[in-house]
Amino acid sequence: MKRRHAIKLTGAALGLSPLAFACPSPQEEEAAPAAPPFTLAFAPHDGMFRASAGPDVLDQINYAADLGFHAWEDNGMPKRDAAMQTKIGELLTKRGMTMGVFVANTINWTEPTLTNGAGEHRDAFLKDIEAAVEVAKRCNAKHMTVVPGFVQLRLEPFYQMANVVETLKRGAAILEPHDLVMVLEPLNYRDHPGLFLTKAAQAYAVCQAVGSPSCKILFDIYHQQIQEGNLIPNIDAAWEEIAYFQIGDNPGRKEPTTGEINYSRVLEHIHEKGFTGVYGMEHGNSLEGEAGEQAVIEAYRKVDIVAK
Repeated sequence: MKRRHAIKLTGAALGLSPLAFACPSPQEEEAAPAAPPFTLAFAPHDGMFRASAGPDVLDQINYAADLGFHAWEDNGMPKRDAAMQTKIGELLTKRGMTMGVFVANTINWTEPTLTNGAGEHRDAFLKDIEAAVEVAKRCNAKHMTVVPGFVQLRLEPFYQMANVVETLKRGAAILEPHDLVMVLEPLNYRDHPGLFLTKAAQAYAVCQAVGSPSCKILFDIYHQQIQEGNLIPNIDAAWEEIAYFQIGDNPGRKEPTTGEINYSRVLEHIHEKGFTGVYGMEHGNSLEGEAGEQAVIEAYRKVDIVAK
């Protein structure tokens, strides 16, 4: 990525005149400061700034850091080779960025797995968690996403819950010695029909039953707006077990300010409650190309918390 290009986009994101960045000298280009950091730890992902920074994930991380982002998210991290996982972790450390979540377990979107209890699915899940420990070490992650999967239509819901809880207890026992946390993500019925975990209250009950610091909630604001709304009261009710947030507006699952969610107020509320963790930017861009990426940056400047 060319430094001059980053400077130009940064200036536009801050609402500054393009003339201020039109023709920097080589000396100015080398010494140019990065954009002011965001107050909240918003975490872009691979591909979000591809048009501006190019296809290389390391270039995209550097680009995001130059724009003031100080977190990163990569759902597909386990699919990268070990060497790249390490490179990403080292770069994030160098740039002072926090690694957000990656998806820890293989998710079956159509057939029951963890709801079934003991057996091959539980064994496979625990192997995934063991492998995720090594991934987390390489990329300096603390949190990893877990989705319990599909419902078992022939089994009473409370038995399904007991099966899920027991499996998660065993997964938490693997993670606890490493101070790692799996975050359970309830997903909405419209995008992912038939899944076991859909509501924040349900995730709260599961975490309370597991009773481990290594099993918490990923509160995806987009999913919960569709599933049941009532965002701020539900965040308050589940607060004790929430360890991570993800963002996306509705409808469309694009950047904040493109839909119905009052992200300025919701994020202000979360911040005022004392949350200092990562907000994963798990959404697409409303516009294509560099213009779309610029729109994402501007949207996050609008909803960021002004430091007092």
